[in-house]
Amino acid sequence: MKKLLTILLVSLLPSFAMAAGGSAYELDHYPGDISDTASLQRGAQTYMNFCMGCHSLEYGRYNRVARDLDIPEDIFQEHLMFTDAKIGELMTNSMDTESAKEWFGAAPPDLTLVARVRGTDWLYTYLRNFYVDASRPMGVNNRVFPNVGMPHVMAELQGLCGSIPLPESKEVVDKQSGKLIVASGCQEFYETGSQTPEEYDQTVEDLVNFLDYMGEPIQQTRKTIGFYVIAFLLVFLVFAILLNREYWKELH
Repeated sequence: MKKLLTILLVSLLPSFAMAAGGSAYELDHYPGDISDTASLQRGAQTYMNFCMGCHSLEYGRYNRVARDLDIPEDIFQEHLMFTDAKIGELMTNSMDTESAKEWFGAAPPDLTLVARVRGTDWLYTYLRNFYVDASRPMGVNNRVFPNVGMPHVMAELQGLCGSIPLPESKEVVDKQSGKLIVASGCQEFYETGSQTPEEYDQTVEDLVNFLDYMGEPIQQTRKTIGFYVIAFLLVFLVFAILLNREYWKELH
């Protein structure tokens, strides 16, 4: 028994070390809810308009997304599909890989599983933390992903921050006046966008929500099935305990 415990503790040491070390940057909390269909619909619209030109979702199909998000296929085709692709096809794009490498230094990755690989907090923070950097080829940099090769494709919505944005945890309130001493996010915009900071945060939340869904379209169904399975096991446990007492009462 002691040997088993020792082996278990040794196997967990790398996890403890990673948890103690933390990340190299502070992540903001992603407040989204994958059960919010309206948010998923807005996120799909944002993705198709701003991301699909470079980043494919080649492990998903248009008709599956339309069905899961309660969007009629004809409306989906008319407003969210900008190529001659069929509604039942995979969600790929026509960007040439070699040309993309020349333009960006590396081909834009497929984003079907990005929420599962990076995490929703990382995506939510990354998309809200671009800032102006004249030394970079695209003229922007990112607090979460330093020296990123991607342009700020949603700059027309958010605007361009003139300096490195501050993380959420930097927000400090003066106890006497109740005013913010240090606010989170962008402190000064180099260029303003069409949305307020609050509106842009909501846009990013919806987009990340959609990417979270794409990483596991059956996520909500899995959670529902899990609830019913646990409920069944709890009910079964009651009958199992009563049956066990019935078997053993004669022996005691």
